[in-house]
Amino acid sequence: MLHRTHGHDRICITQPTHAWVSGQLAQVWGNEQFGAIAPFEAVCLGAEQHDIGWIPWETAPTLNPNTGYPHSFNEIAPEIHTQLWAGAKHLAMPMGRYAALLISLHGTGLYERFTHWKKSPDSIRIVEAFLKQEREFQQTLIHHLEQDPAYAPYVTAEAITRNQHLVATFDALSLAICMGMTGQRQIEQVPTAIGETTLTLMPLAEDSTQLSVEPWCFQPEQVTVVFEGRILQEKATDEPTLRDRLANAPWITLTATLQPTSRH
Repeated sequence: MLHRTHGHDRICITQPTHAWVSGQLAQVWGNEQFGAIAPFEAVCLGAEQHDIGWIPWETAPTLNPNTGYPHSFNEIAPEIHTQLWAGAKHLAMPMGRYAALLISLHGTGLYERFTHWKKSPDSIRIVEAFLKQEREFQQTLIHHLEQDPAYAPYVTAEAITRNQHLVATFDALSLAICMGMTGQRQIEQVPTAIGETTLTLMPLAEDSTQLSVEPWCFQPEQVTVVFEGRILQEKATDEPTLRDRLANAPWITLTATLQPTSRH
């Protein structure tokens, strides 16, 4: 779950909703500088569903007693987090093998980039077991996809790395959008047509719903995404109360518009 302030209240945005924004961005991604997505449909599906493993948790979110709000995604303990990611591939496989591969790779990539889990022996044991299991799944799936002429061109090491980084880019862009930006943010290792670059995002006139992006990486001259959240107006002291309040909280529809920096 993601959190965003709304006056004195808190907007709670689910992980699958944030992933939906990733999918919206993937649908309009690419131009002469950034190239095209291939295979387009499968990568867009992987981006849109990259947090599918969070659905069981989002149906019964846990309480952070220190805040009175649901745990945010970065407050979840490794023993829970790894279970969610381990289940993601099984939820994704019925939709498609390549999307399931990208979702699994995104999960392992998060642990490879963000290594705070290495601070505890128990955490190290849990995460390393998860990584071993996922990598075995990935290698088996890649072997099967190599036998399929439709996907063989997209399971080379170069193609997989590009598409894994694309999903990570959509994820980072969506996080910035959904959580609300108050200052500049940079996203690194963004695939281009010939290599990689860094994107710079900046809210316009302190308006987190209007963002500039440099260099411009989308097909249209302007991109607007839409997503939903629930407004929590009170903190909770126990999980039943938290879940009841979330279930009955008013919904809010949010938008964000991205524009090239050169237009301003």
